Amino acid sequence: MNAWFSQHRAALASAFRRLWSTPLNTVLSLLVIGIALTLPGFGYVLLDNLRDLGNNASGVQQISLFMNLDADKKDIGEIENRLKQAATGKWRFVPKEEALKRMQASEDMAEIVASLPRNPLPDAFIVEPTNSEPEALEILRKEIAGWPKVAHVQLDSAWVKRFDAFLKLAKLALWMLAGIFAAGLVAVTFNTIRLQVLAQAAEIEVARMIGATDAFIRRPFYYYGALQGALGGLLAAGLVFGALTLLAEPVGELAALYGGSFSLRAPGAIEVAALAAIGAFLGWLGAQLSVSLSLRKFD
Repeated sequence: MNAWFSQHRAALASAFRRLWSTPLNTVLSLLVIGIALTLPGFGYVLLDNLRDLGNNASGVQQISLFMNLDADKKDIGEIENRLKQAATGKWRFVPKEEALKRMQASEDMAEIVASLPRNPLPDAFIVEPTNSEPEALEILRKEIAGWPKVAHVQLDSAWVKRFDAFLKLAKLALWMLAGIFAAGLVAVTFNTIRLQVLAQAAEIEVARMIGATDAFIRRPFYYYGALQGALGGLLAAGLVFGALTLLAEPVGELAALYGGSFSLRAPGAIEVAALAAIGAFLGWLGAQLSVSLSLRKFD
């Protein structure tokens, strides 16, 4: 076991030395890998923020339940019990007196409300379902519409469906983009490792002559590819953070113009680690393919 660890430690050290021995080539390779991973990584973060923005937008996840004008406290209590039993999520009761006060507070509606002989507004419930999928929201809307003394149930289902369809399309486009750049990253690593193998052809020949196994010869190249990919992934994470920092202030100002507040959420430690791990895997894959093909000439 100690010998196994020693061999892997030596292979990792050899990979570090190779990266350090050609700093310009290393920087250029890392830039290519970092940019290749930045675009899909930034796309993922952007979609995640758009999903949060859509979920937090006013009324997007809300179902408004309006009671009949003749509904009394008993009817309201019945609806409250049904909402509790359905366990739909959060909800709150808006009495018609409170709704009228809100209209009176509005400058545009104050004169109109003052001229009314009585309160024309119904009691209402604002429901925020736990499941925000368009299909689930529509099913819940239909269920609530059948409850007693419910006059109208309002849900902007068309907006929700359009937004959900946009997110699905964007996610598909992101997967396609990620696949293209992943193939490019494997190709970059493949070519880099191939040049490394050709440059060390004499050393590989001597190593085989003195009994070195294929695993011993391949291992440093595998570590080189994985290490290069992981560093490229970390560079991509840094570029994503930089882009989000530049966009934070304009996005905040834009949200303020629409009377809201929104801040871009940066990727967490798990997402950064995942980006580095994906880069390491693709780098290892490119190295594995390159070494397997390049070493055939030595057989």
